[in-house]
Amino acid sequence: MGKRIAIAAIGTMGDVQPFVALSLALKRRGHSVVLAATSDFEGFVTGQGVEFQTLGGDIQAFMRQSQFDNVMSKNSLLYAPKLLRDGQRIMKEACLHLWGAVQDADCIVFHQTTNFAVDIAEALDIPAIMTAFQPINPTGEFPYFGYEGAPPEPLFNRISLDPLFNRLSYVVQAAHQSYYDFPRDRMRAKLLGLRSRKRSGFSKNARGKPITALHAYSPTISPRPGDWPETTVVTGFWRLEETSGWKPDAAFRRFLDAGEAPIYLGFGSMPWGAQRNTEIVTRALRAWGGRAVVGKGWGGIRAEDLPDTVYSIDKAPHTELFPLMKALVHHGGAGTTHTGLYAGKPTFVVPHFFDQPYWGRRVYELGCGPAPVRLRKLTPSILAAALDELSSDASYQLAATELKERLLLEDGTGLAADIVEETIESYPGNHYAQNDLIGEAS
Repeated sequence: MGKRIAIAAIGTMGDVQPFVALSLALKRRGHSVVLAATSDFEGFVTGQGVEFQTLGGDIQAFMRQSQFDNVMSKNSLLYAPKLLRDGQRIMKEACLHLWGAVQDADCIVFHQTTNFAVDIAEALDIPAIMTAFQPINPTGEFPYFGYEGAPPEPLFNRISLDPLFNRLSYVVQAAHQSYYDFPRDRMRAKLLGLRSRKRSGFSKNARGKPITALHAYSPTISPRPGDWPETTVVTGFWRLEETSGWKPDAAFRRFLDAGEAPIYLGFGSMPWGAQRNTEIVTRALRAWGGRAVVGKGWGGIRAEDLPDTVYSIDKAPHTELFPLMKALVHHGGAGTTHTGLYAGKPTFVVPHFFDQPYWGRRVYELGCGPAPVRLRKLTPSILAAALDELSSDASYQLAATELKERLLLEDGTGLAADIVEETIESYPGNHYAQNDLIGEAS
């Protein structure tokens, strides 16, 4: 018998799209699925045939109107307090919306940015399943995904100290999570009537016990650490099969047919630094002299002064666009990185923040492209050199082609759907003691 499954996600298109893929996989198995996200994704979600519930807000507007530009392009913490306040307001509104949307749910699958869903599941006594698109569980095998450098050289016994350093690096993640804790604690008490909870990681419940955690990326690209708990699974990437029917228009088709396959450049869903980014890209492309396609997206890349060897495109599904390219330059979001590697394309990652440096390192370590360079450190000469390297180093294409063949053997949404079903069926009911409710006897 089909179950009612609620899915909650806050983020950019790269965060929401995989959940649409999971929703469709669950629907094919006879389940009723509702996907809750910010209001700007309603058209996209319903257009794929998935039921939508709003979590309020508009992430695109938030990123344009908040202090993201100042924090990221200027690397300044002066603007962080307002950014945090705005983010907490979005979390509070989202929690209220989600509470109303899941009253008939048998399970909540939630993105790490909506970890208040654990509290809602506790109040309803249904299972909660955490999901992430990067490795967020602490491990001794590698540092926190936001860490950019190599571990400091220890004074003695590097082998024994590296695992300790790696685990200590996850303190950064704990600090990041504390940003969500303040509104979450208030909502537990005022909205849900729950007692205070034990501080714990993203993939633990209010008592500090592990819950099922799905890491929706390829284990071929990022293998599962051996010291993770059994409740944490790396499923493979949740790919959405493109159904839009997108094809290059006549002008784009003429450009593609006029020469060798171009290199794609696009810096993703981040609106900051448009003027600087445009100058870097323009100067680099002129210095390099090759054929390229520049994707503007939310990133604000302006195309007025780009060379004739460059075609500017407003919007196109990466699953359809990337196979037409020779190689890729992008920000390194999990979704974009996986889509590019599924297409077998050499890649140069120019990360902004969060998990993007990690995926850039993995592309480099897998031999599929040059070492990543942070956007704030990017120069025209660095970008021009990377473009030349991408177009001339045959080893990148060989590695990317071999990786593609391995990725196509994975079934991320299938494994994830299996685990969702198993989690629902094995949930004991009355999982939380009644005295966890405020006002009950302790």
